[in-house]
Amino acid sequence: MYSLLTAFQNSVGRKILTGVTGIALTGFLIVHLLGNLTLFTIDYSNADNAFNRYAHFLHELGFLLYVAEAGLLAIFLIHAYLGIAIYLRKKKTRPDKYAMEKSRGGASKVGFSSRTMLISGSLLLLFTVSHVNHFKFGPGWSGEAEYVQVMNVGGEQAEVRDLSKLVFETFNRQYDGAIFYVLGYVGIMILLGFHLRHGIWSALQSLGAMNKNLTPVIYAVAGTLGILIALGFLVLPIYIYFL
Repeated sequence: MYSLLTAFQNSVGRKILTGVTGIALTGFLIVHLLGNLTLFTIDYSNADNAFNRYAHFLHELGFLLYVAEAGLLAIFLIHAYLGIAIYLRKKKTRPDKYAMEKSRGGASKVGFSSRTMLISGSLLLLFTVSHVNHFKFGPGWSGEAEYVQVMNVGGEQAEVRDLSKLVFETFNRQYDGAIFYVLGYVGIMILLGFHLRHGIWSALQSLGAMNKNLTPVIYAVAGTLGILIALGFLVLPIYIYFL
């Protein structure tokens, strides 16, 4: 019987798992982006806003949130491990670059995005650790009074974490160091766009969703989706910086 362990131990299984975990992470990014887009609608002087409601809703999931976060972490780590393993295997079996590289989909899709997948993936991993540490476990995590606001929740007044305040203080130009956060965030999101551009197409190829007729369309859709996700994330800090 084909098992998860078997998939880890052969090249075909690793590519399939990389594709599945990559698609799952892309789905998470889309959901995360939709939540973040509420930042465009709020008054940062008022804690009772859509973004804080969104963050509070997630917090109130309690145990379910912990299960979801553990699952997401497992998917993320599996994806990172397999990406490194596949790269090292290719490096071992093909130490010299081919004069011309081809892909199974027809014309070669090898380019900057594909050649830098390990670099962009590694930087995105480091960014994710820093991002979670700053926004999830940063100011306000322990209930500091300046990051707690009262808002109407289910018809009752409740104290919630004012996460929108932390976002504003991180990226707005009136706070020291904001420009470095903005530039760093934008740079990482550009890398994310390149990573997704190749990653989504490669994942679909590994999962058998490609044929000669659909390859150009799927490649274009993958690139467009990667660009839109990256743009969605990177315009937010720029917008907040100039508020």
